[in-house]
Amino acid sequence: VDIDLPPQALADKLINTGFNLEEVRDLPGDTMIDLEVTSNRPDCLGHIGIAREAAAILGRNMKLPDIDLKTSTPSAAELTSVEVLAPDLCPRYTARVIRNVKIGPSQKWMVDRLEAIGLRSVNNVVDITNYVLFETGQPLHAFDFDKLSGKKIVVRQARPQEPFIAIDHSEHKLDSQTLVIADGERAVALAGVMGGLNSEISDKTTNILLESAEFEPVCIRRTARKLNLHSDSSYRFERKIDPVGVEWASRRAADLIVQLCGGTVAEGYIDVWAKPYECKKIEFKFSNVKSVLGIDIPPDVCARILTSLGFTIESRDNEKMLVISPPYRAEVTRPIDLVEEI
Repeated sequence: VDIDLPPQALADKLINTGFNLEEVRDLPGDTMIDLEVTSNRPDCLGHIGIAREAAAILGRNMKLPDIDLKTSTPSAAELTSVEVLAPDLCPRYTARVIRNVKIGPSQKWMVDRLEAIGLRSVNNVVDITNYVLFETGQPLHAFDFDKLSGKKIVVRQARPQEPFIAIDHSEHKLDSQTLVIADGERAVALAGVMGGLNSEISDKTTNILLESAEFEPVCIRRTARKLNLHSDSSYRFERKIDPVGVEWASRRAADLIVQLCGGTVAEGYIDVWAKPYECKKIEFKFSNVKSVLGIDIPPDVCARILTSLGFTIESRDNEKMLVISPPYRAEVTRPIDLVEEI
């Protein structure tokens, strides 16, 4: 978003739209605005979400990063498979395969951007998954594809007392309430929480399976608390992520991996979706605005505000409009929610 305000002025405007401001801090050649995001706004747990708010506040357009992902044969479906045995706990799972990457240190701009928000650089692939996580709010995980038994993914509930060693080297005995990402033999990740030591990216990794998925929030919260394993990923999954944005984030990360780590992306991607996403439609009467807020706001202004935030106006007359909520705003389901946005 093209912003011509001083950082503090932008921060003040964000405060007025419902964010709590922790601090505005000067960095070398940059400024960091630290916002506290309320639990009902998971769409703002990424820079794109905040950019969308800033664009609406300033009346500007938001420009998403360009993605020019080139793929080659064979297809992802020829190289791997995904089986989801717990669709109620994993409504959507996507997998891409990227081959012949070169693991190494990240470029300086990537390291600087991650360090600016308090993240330590690990390696170029892991850094990209973290970068896209904080850009989009969509958690990602990269598996060493050659360490996956059977070259496949199985999303299932853990077996009683199933052993698991996380990437932080902590050891756990799981129960059947824990959702795991497994290969043909064993658990290789705690779904939505943390990857496993047995499939992590290392200096010897050359082939990657890139996961981007949606998990049921209560299941993830239960696992994170029971095992005392909390991560940036679990924080977002606990608050519900954008089910449609799952694929865009995967494509964005795959594009960055090819740019910064080399390699080729297999054609297509595997997408296991329990059921297609259905958008929410809300009938909104313009009289709701004055009855709740006590002020007159013209219908054109109401429509412009909602459109700038990503809502779609399907139909409209002098008294009401039919509004479609975007998939990243799952909490907006009632007319009063739209009044709050306005």
